[in-house]
Amino acid sequence: MRRFKGWLVPGPEAPAWEQVEAGAGRTADSLSGHWKLLQLENGHRFSSDDVLTAWYATVCAGAVHRALDLGSGLGTVAQVAAWRLPGSHWVTIEAQSESIELARQSVELNGLSARFDLRQGDFREPGILKEGETFDLITGSPPYFPLETGTHADHPQKVACRFELRGDIRAYCETASPRLAPGGVFCCVFPVRPDHQERRMLEAGAAAGLTLWRRRDVVLREGEAPLLGLFAWVRSDHLPDDLAGSGPWVEPALILRAADGSVHPEYRRIKPSFGFPPTGR
Repeated sequence: MRRFKGWLVPGPEAPAWEQVEAGAGRTADSLSGHWKLLQLENGHRFSSDDVLTAWYATVCAGAVHRALDLGSGLGTVAQVAAWRLPGSHWVTIEAQSESIELARQSVELNGLSARFDLRQGDFREPGILKEGETFDLITGSPPYFPLETGTHADHPQKVACRFELRGDIRAYCETASPRLAPGGVFCCVFPVRPDHQERRMLEAGAAAGLTLWRRRDVVLREGEAPLLGLFAWVRSDHLPDDLAGSGPWVEPALILRAADGSVHPEYRRIKPSFGFPPTGR
């Protein structure tokens, strides 16, 4: 069992990782507790956006038996959420063959094969989700930028994760809404700056028949304006009558770094809840 200055890594162990060698252009990096994630050295790498999406989703959701992760990439969001929700079973959908192959290996090495159904394809494709298939929790960490904006990364895996090659936030909302079980929650991360980014996300949710239930902005460094937000949606026709039109619960911003660059005290105490050591760096 690993320890970090007296802190015992929680959760189930994954001894299969002891046989995995890094190299060949990939790394095996710590995820939650003893679980790890395979990534390409020069490809897309998981970020705090993914981890925070998983954390917030599990904070907002009720009892979760069946869950869905849209555009699942390396499987980061689904596996962190699965670590926090040990009774949950996950369907993940990812179009990039390179990413889903790495996700499959990580799922197997983390001992999650019985809890995961990894599907390759575009989640907008007819038939990739079965007729009548609904979920208690749906997550998504969509690309943020239209294809014609910004400078594209040098690795195609990065491009697909950052730019809207296969649909935008509207596609995530349109797919999630009819698949939410009664009481189910759709959680996503999306920019709140510049203002048009937040506006198009809110319009996409409303157009898909979703109502924003909770939100929490994320500040990267104390004193700065938030760049990202974490959003929890419910189906509008599932909303209790007495809450219709009441607006979302807007929580105080989550600050990741204090003004001096150290981990913010709140975030330092949140990190162990998704299996990270509570370091001050």
